[in-house]
Amino acid sequence: MPDFEFPIEVSHLTMAYGSRVIMDDLNFNVKKGDVFLVIGPSGCGKSTLLRHLIGLQPPAKGTVKLLGQDFWAMGETERQKFMQHIGILYQRCGLWSSMTLAENIALPLQLYTDLGEKDIQEICSSKLELVGLAGFEDYYPSEISGGMQKRAGLARALALDPEILFFDEPSAGLDPVSAMNLDQLILELRNSLGTTLVIVTHDLDSIFTVGTDAIYLNPRTKSIIGRGNPKDLLKDPPTPEIKEFLTRAGGR
Repeated sequence: MPDFEFPIEVSHLTMAYGSRVIMDDLNFNVKKGDVFLVIGPSGCGKSTLLRHLIGLQPPAKGTVKLLGQDFWAMGETERQKFMQHIGILYQRCGLWSSMTLAENIALPLQLYTDLGEKDIQEICSSKLELVGLAGFEDYYPSEISGGMQKRAGLARALALDPEILFFDEPSAGLDPVSAMNLDQLILELRNSLGTTLVIVTHDLDSIFTVGTDAIYLNPRTKSIIGRGNPKDLLKDPPTPEIKEFLTRAGGR
């Protein structure tokens, strides 16, 4: 896959459920290696935007380009193959409860590669080690804590060495220490792997700890009303709504 300065390019995107428009005419790019945040109040369309970016919902209008390709212009077979270039950590991890951690990580490798069992086992162990879970290959999700489940979900998202990683509220349901540790892991992965990260979050501590760029979605105007490094947005908020959001109570 060629190297792209902007692995994600969104042009004139309108998101809608039937006649109900959620966001209209969104335009933004995500730079390679950024930790890009989608922020805003509840109900503004953050999760809906994520669904458009990861191929679960087509645009009402506009285009979503991933790694230079118009995702929704591809055929179904092309889209399924292209999904190997992205990884997703869902809010509830999405781990199969009947599979061990190693079996969860092995699944995409078995489906999308021709690797032998020995190579797959080695990759599973290396990915678990990468997220701080060395030695937990034979554990089931129910046998580990919520924070460890998030790490295991991240290990599975990394299984195919994706160019882009998407996170849906990664700190949701975690205690403050586990959430802080996950933030640090996200930064370590970005620094060591150079992966482009897109995170939907409302967690203030995560926003200021990991974010290098962000867009703020406003449900009233159905548009992006702020863009930039979260710390810059806090220092010089472009609107009262953004100031209120970034200075609200609720930090860890």
